[in-house]
Amino acid sequence: MSADPVAGVSVPAVEPRSTYPLLPEVDPFYQPPPDLPHLPPGAVVRTRAVELALFGIVPQQISAWQLLYRTCDLDLVPEVAVTTVLLPFGADPAEPRSLVSFQCAIDAVASKCLPSYALRRGARAAGSIPQLELPLIASALARGWAVSVPDHEGTAGRFGVAREPGYRALDAVRASLAFAPLGLTASTPVALWGYSGGGLATAWAAELAAEYAPELDIVGAVAASPVGDPAAAFLRLNGSLFAGFAAVFTAGLRRAYPDLDRLLRTHLDARYLGWLAETEATTTFPLLYRFARRNIDQHCRGGLAALLAAPELQRVLADIQPGGRAPAMPLLVLQGVYDEVIAVADVDAQVARYTMAGANVRYLRDRLSTHLLLQYTALPVMVDWLADRFAHRELPPATTETSWSLACARGALAGHLDFARLLARMLFGRPIRAVRQRPGAHP
Repeated sequence: MSADPVAGVSVPAVEPRSTYPLLPEVDPFYQPPPDLPHLPPGAVVRTRAVELALFGIVPQQISAWQLLYRTCDLDLVPEVAVTTVLLPFGADPAEPRSLVSFQCAIDAVASKCLPSYALRRGARAAGSIPQLELPLIASALARGWAVSVPDHEGTAGRFGVAREPGYRALDAVRASLAFAPLGLTASTPVALWGYSGGGLATAWAAELAAEYAPELDIVGAVAASPVGDPAAAFLRLNGSLFAGFAAVFTAGLRRAYPDLDRLLRTHLDARYLGWLAETEATTTFPLLYRFARRNIDQHCRGGLAALLAAPELQRVLADIQPGGRAPAMPLLVLQGVYDEVIAVADVDAQVARYTMAGANVRYLRDRLSTHLLLQYTALPVMVDWLADRFAHRELPPATTETSWSLACARGALAGHLDFARLLARMLFGRPIRAVRQRPGAHP
């Protein structure tokens, strides 16, 4: 252990580059301190410098640290989580900058899918979604922003659980603002951003911010393809090519809701319970392959309808639906009309709940993009909207608009070219520096 002269906390020595990073469950860095209940939310427990790599292989010239911080679970019981905080390469900490909290689409319960592990050099996490999202994170760095990438599922991988992702993301922001090497202050402007499972986590953070972290200056949130109705998504995906999402959703929820775990052990056969156990060590894309077309109804005593009618499950399904609170900050929501994973009707309904509650929501629907591609084709729209919020530019109308493709939004071509150049730099391990900002593009 070594002392961090800047943050004033204990810091484990940086692991030699020749070693592979330890999985979170065996890495001492993730262990909570004995005085955890006495620490305030967002308090930094320990820090370390880390090296990131594209797909765990190509080292990235990005300034990166990890912060273990105090947060809480859905019942407000204290726990720890890790956020990976980033600056553009060579950035001057004394230069004023904004902070983006980027919630990855973890979409797994395996610890190797947590961004604090998957983004590191040497990480053995092939098939994890955070590795695909590192270029999106880098696009925020290229704007000169600091970035916080929280493990919003926590160390236990509780995918799909209500409220917890919001608490962890907001406490990660608190920790980032207090971490001196980032050069941020308590008044630093903050934005939230996430796609798919990360969009759901962003929605929870946006809903909870005014009550849980009112001191944060959150200027806006991009919740792209934010699931809308997790229960409806489970029913629709079960037995489909994307049944793996339904399985990992079930595996994550049973970790947080003891009554649900007991219910599943009673109703599911040994074979399906064994498959659920496989999710504990499998990354997302291999999991999708293994669970394709598997139908829980064929392994459920009394059938899926009987399981869904159980009061224990009904309580959980009601708890995990977002949209019950109106976010105080403006929102940008994106969704594919013919998305093969997330139903546009579910996101339509989530936006309607926000709007009825008084939230300012700009909702953009895309007819052509598939689920995986939309986060890349619409990247200029999302990043430019965030830039406009940081610059306090006038908000676009809070309306719902449907276009053929957000990839063709006005001014987006320059954003696509910027992203192509950024990808080339990442592939060759060139420094990711802040570049000159340009006016936002608007659909």
